[in-house]
Amino acid sequence: MSQAKGDRRERELVNALDEAGFAVMRAPASGSATERELPDVLAGDGEQFYAIEAKSSSGDPIYLTGEEVEALIYFAQNFGAKPRIGIRFDREDWYFFHPGDLYVTDGGNYRVKKETAVADGTDFPEFTGRSEKVTLEEAADGGGDDGPDEDVLRVLNAVEQGVMDVEEAAELLE
Repeated sequence: MSQAKGDRRERELVNALDEAGFAVMRAPASGSATERELPDVLAGDGEQFYAIEAKSSSGDPIYLTGEEVEALIYFAQNFGAKPRIGIRFDREDWYFFHPGDLYVTDGGNYRVKKETAVADGTDFPEFTGRSEKVTLEEAADGGGDDGPDEDVLRVLNAVEQGVMDVEEAAELLE
């Protein structure tokens, strides 16, 4: 990925976090012109504070060096923030991971595959506190005494079986 594209993706993340109500800044010269290792983005909303290393790719998977992740964790601990890896694949939204949740290669680097990001990552609305991811099992368990909404369960099962895509399901559930 080109440096220009990486910079554009970082600015995109900063703008999205700003729109979601976070105080946010992109670290100047992150990853280059300084001796100190800085995260790409610092963000906070008064309750949550994050140091974010942002990575994006048109390909699959995304790799981070062990040194990048160690520097992020070190900075976040000293700054009082939660370390997060922000991942964005082309035609996908941002997904976030705690460094401890990433796959570590035999060489000590970190890897995130696109399917892992989509299945296991914290999506942007959940990351910014606007929604919570709910699994099919949680939906089936329901939250109230009335039991789960049968129409919602039918739509979710159709998505799980591949009969309906996520966009169609979202339109039906609105």
